[in-house]
Amino acid sequence: MKRILLIEDEKNLVRFIQLELEHESFEVQAAYDGKSGLDLALQEEWDLILLDIMLPGLNGIEVCRRIRAAKKTPVLMLTARDSVVDRVSGLDSGADDYMPKPFAIEELLARIRAIFRRLELERDSSHAMLSFQNISVDVDAHLVYKDQQIVSLTKREFDLLVMFMRNHHLVLTRDMLLDHVWGYDSLVETNVVDVYVRYLRNKLGNNGETSLIHTIRGIGYVMR
Repeated sequence: MKRILLIEDEKNLVRFIQLELEHESFEVQAAYDGKSGLDLALQEEWDLILLDIMLPGLNGIEVCRRIRAAKKTPVLMLTARDSVVDRVSGLDSGADDYMPKPFAIEELLARIRAIFRRLELERDSSHAMLSFQNISVDVDAHLVYKDQQIVSLTKREFDLLVMFMRNHHLVLTRDMLLDHVWGYDSLVETNVVDVYVRYLRNKLGNNGETSLIHTIRGIGYVMR
């Protein structure tokens, strides 16, 4: 039975989500503020964390950052804030997906299933090491090297780089990158891909080097 931690301060919503998830055979535990939610997230093992952004005590963005610094547990953020800036902030803190309120429980369940499917695919397709020119990626250890020096990437940047590394010399559209890195049912807009490609270029390139990730105007990107 998969274990889900729900960190949400709206008690009526917590009860509703908890009943629905338990009906789907998930084990669910709830926390109603950021501090207690963070403690539970770090002290116990969970298959998924549902995390509200607007929490008393410690906001969800900070909770997510602290979880991600210690664990790889998938995090799905729940929030009434739905601007591009808020979505990028949530995802950049290490969240795997972003769910704006109000939402239908069927969509929440679909997103949860999508996250678990993606994790299964990653486990099935993981390779010990990926290399292209002067970049190497240890997929299992989540480490990136450039010229044998470690490069620090966020989880989303890492997932995007792995997608490029596994498909170098192939043109990847923005929609393809969204589907494989953010999830096919994610509400993230395609311009978020451009933001993260820029992050990757900045972190992987220096000294005036030409980026390995090239823009294909009107289509997407290619690593070559």
